[in-house]
Amino acid sequence: MERLDFTLLTDGSSDAILIRPLTWLLRQHLTCPIDGTWADLRRLSDPPKDIRTRIEVALDLFPCDLLFVHRDAEREPHEKRLREILAAVSGREGRVIPVVPIRMQEAWLLLDEAALRRAAGNPGGRFPLDMPSIDRLEAVPDPKDVLHRLLLDASGLPGRRRQKLKPGRMALRLGELIEDYGPLRRLSAFQHAERALVSALAGWWA
Repeated sequence: MERLDFTLLTDGSSDAILIRPLTWLLRQHLTCPIDGTWADLRRLSDPPKDIRTRIEVALDLFPCDLLFVHRDAEREPHEKRLREILAAVSGREGRVIPVVPIRMQEAWLLLDEAALRRAAGNPGGRFPLDMPSIDRLEAVPDPKDVLHRLLLDASGLPGRRRQKLKPGRMALRLGELIEDYGPLRRLSAFQHAERALVSALAGWWA
């Protein structure tokens, strides 16, 4: 394979940062150049709502070798979200890969304290951060709330200055700063995405 282009279709705009861990994952299995594009459907005059139509539109507007389809499990069982995606991709199973983090994708950013402090603009900060262990990430009830709180704490800023911070933007920066997403391989949802990817790649060379 000389090059791989992939598209990421997400629940929301903040989830576009998943391009980073997915690119990291692809580089563990491929040596060719890899380019990822976020399928931003918000600019359409009538953005599709149902998952099947969103997948069809994404494939049409953002041609790619692989389409990663993200849904946060949130309060639903992981398997239910997977079934929803698989039911919507009938006939394209080898080309479309579900990405369903347990709870929310923000859990996949809670793995690098040094990068988190840099994203908060205070790399030398000494304020103790209660980072959840990797083995506990999929049990965190609200990863987004935990991530935003940690980013604010890591900033070291008090009162009004802290209130002016935008943790959502800091989280996007964090995703760009993390260089090694290897610890995510200990998470069941990331393992599932990797197995689906390996199966898809194997099908190309079968």
